[in-house]
Amino acid sequence: MNTNRILTMAQAISEAMAQEMTRNPDVFVMGEDIGSYGGIFGATGGLLDKFGKDRVMDTPISETAFIGAATGAAAAGLRPIVELMFVDFFGVCMDQIYNHLAKNTYMSGGHVKLPVVLTTAIGGGYSDAAQHSQCLYATFAHMPGLKIVVPSNAYDAKGLMIQAIRDDNPVMFMYHKGIMGLPWMSYLTGSSNAVPEDIYTIEFGQAKVMKEGNDVTIVSISQMAQKALLAANELAEQGIHAEVIDLRTLVPMDSESVLKSVRKTGRLLIADEDYLGFGLTVEISALIAENLDSVHLKAPIKRLAVPNVPIPYSRPLEQFVIPQVQNLVTAARALMGGRVMSKAAA
Repeated sequence: MNTNRILTMAQAISEAMAQEMTRNPDVFVMGEDIGSYGGIFGATGGLLDKFGKDRVMDTPISETAFIGAATGAAAAGLRPIVELMFVDFFGVCMDQIYNHLAKNTYMSGGHVKLPVVLTTAIGGGYSDAAQHSQCLYATFAHMPGLKIVVPSNAYDAKGLMIQAIRDDNPVMFMYHKGIMGLPWMSYLTGSSNAVPEDIYTIEFGQAKVMKEGNDVTIVSISQMAQKALLAANELAEQGIHAEVIDLRTLVPMDSESVLKSVRKTGRLLIADEDYLGFGLTVEISALIAENLDSVHLKAPIKRLAVPNVPIPYSRPLEQFVIPQVQNLVTAARALMGGRVMSKAAA
């Protein structure tokens, strides 16, 4: 099998679905524009031609109906993949997601399994304004009963998607529009990488060290992990060696990898595209605070995230509220006391 193919995240996600649909006839896909259009962000491209309309179902614009249908199908023994086009649309179907999909296994005493993969697009950066640009993964991570998967690159996306389809619990699979590799919008090219043709899985709750370093830990997820890697490369040119941790999943979360890194570096920057208040940056900060008996901090924790305002339509304002690579560089340098070393000194 070819292990050197470079795929976009959209291609990797579609391939993962196709391979599991071939392997297991109980897997099917449903949602708005996921058939002949292939999903507006490409996640279901080519599936209709391979599997037909009985297993790749375009739905009416009624999120409550088709997410409820997916929940019922899963309870009856099938394994649906259902797409909520934008995570921002969760309000019209939250009862189906949280009061049924997330709770019914618990409320049935474990007798009802709900192996649903709920895919949804997250993130801003392309001027789609307040109702189409949020991340919101912390909102769902706060709610018991859902596993939350948020990949940053094509290789991880494929392995995590296959793992999600095989999981007997409901999984929210959240992909950032800015790293899907779509030709009609700019994206961080680091998200497209080598993806094997073979079927493989990536276990939930295992963070990935994207870059090793001894000076400062940068913890992030999704597109922000790609920005963190770019920031770390720039910092390395200044003699500051950042360790970049991509959480990959929020539920379950790999707390030990974060603690291990911060024990080594003594400095922590948490970078996030979700909202600052009550979100991922707070959770990671609390993790460190609760383990100060084994973590020696050399500087106070720094948090970068979207301030608690709606995402602006104006591109300059949108770029201002969403942390950018240079914001990460500046924050990491501040953690180091502003220190910049030459390459020779490093």
